[in-house]
Amino acid sequence: MAQENLSVVLHSKGDLRLENRPIPEPGPNDVLLQMHSVGICGSDVHYWQHGQIGDFVLKKPMVLGHEAAGRVVKVGAEVTHLKAGDRVAIEPGVPRDMDEFFKNGRYNLSPTIFFCATPPDDGNLSRYYTHNANFCYKLPDNVTYEEGALIEPLSVGIHACRRAGVTIGSSVLICGAGPIGLVCLVVAKAMGASQVVVTDLSSERLDMAKKLGADFPLTVKRGDGPQNLAQGVADMLGGQPQITIECTGVESSIQTAIYATRSGGVVVLVGLGSEMATIPLINAAVREVDIRGVFRYCNTWPMAIAMLASGKVNVKPLVTHRFPLEQAAQAFETTRQGVGIKVMLKCDQDDQNP
Repeated sequence: MAQENLSVVLHSKGDLRLENRPIPEPGPNDVLLQMHSVGICGSDVHYWQHGQIGDFVLKKPMVLGHEAAGRVVKVGAEVTHLKAGDRVAIEPGVPRDMDEFFKNGRYNLSPTIFFCATPPDDGNLSRYYTHNANFCYKLPDNVTYEEGALIEPLSVGIHACRRAGVTIGSSVLICGAGPIGLVCLVVAKAMGASQVVVTDLSSERLDMAKKLGADFPLTVKRGDGPQNLAQGVADMLGGQPQITIECTGVESSIQTAIYATRSGGVVVLVGLGSEMATIPLINAAVREVDIRGVFRYCNTWPMAIAMLASGKVNVKPLVTHRFPLEQAAQAFETTRQGVGIKVMLKCDQDDQNP
């Protein structure tokens, strides 16, 4: 085992460093993983640029990264379902308490949950990392490490589509064609959505949406009024969508989402913007449009693995850039500039394959 544990550590706003840390020992219910592929998320970049997200404030150095897959190198004394050599995908949120949310199966809402790369909890953008074995899921042979890492964003799509009630024949509007909008698209199609409209400012991202199965890509221009856009969506579909999944967090886009959704339908808010937003709440109320929030995900990894292994969803095209761990600074800058879709860091010096 290489005795160095190169890690990507955020010390403070704007201060991102590569440093060697000790290789951790797994606790009785943990596994030690040699990390292989870790995706960079918008939240990683946001912590780097701003030092906080909402109430989560960086107060001490923190390892970034939470979209990850790796190989088990050592198991804790109590672990029975995994062994050295197993390839696993990591669910980054591990509940610490058996509170009411845990008991209800909505452990993502537990206020004391551990979550990779959310202050003060360290992430897994490193060569070696320990994690609770119950939140490491074995990957089938036909699912790559990169696909394993992409289960994290894919899970946001699964949770959003479940919250929205996407089913066979659903008509869906997805606002935003970044990584999260695109995973919502592939999951909605896999769950049986018949017609999906995807909106974005970027024609490049809409091309990717088309490639991944969007029926109607709709280019938005900066100044388009929300009600006009809503009408444009209805014209494309021949009626209003039953479900809108909002992935931008932009106020005007949330307004569009409400106006666009059919009466009695559902708007799911996935994208996070500013704390306060002015929205046509009364319009939603009188038309019985339900507005539902999404916070991360829960109970999604088994479904995601089944979807990938069976070929029901294809997330491979989402990875547009790859960098070795040593080039983390360049990888983060690429993500910050919004180039491509998903940037993947390769943590295993001896295996840089997908």
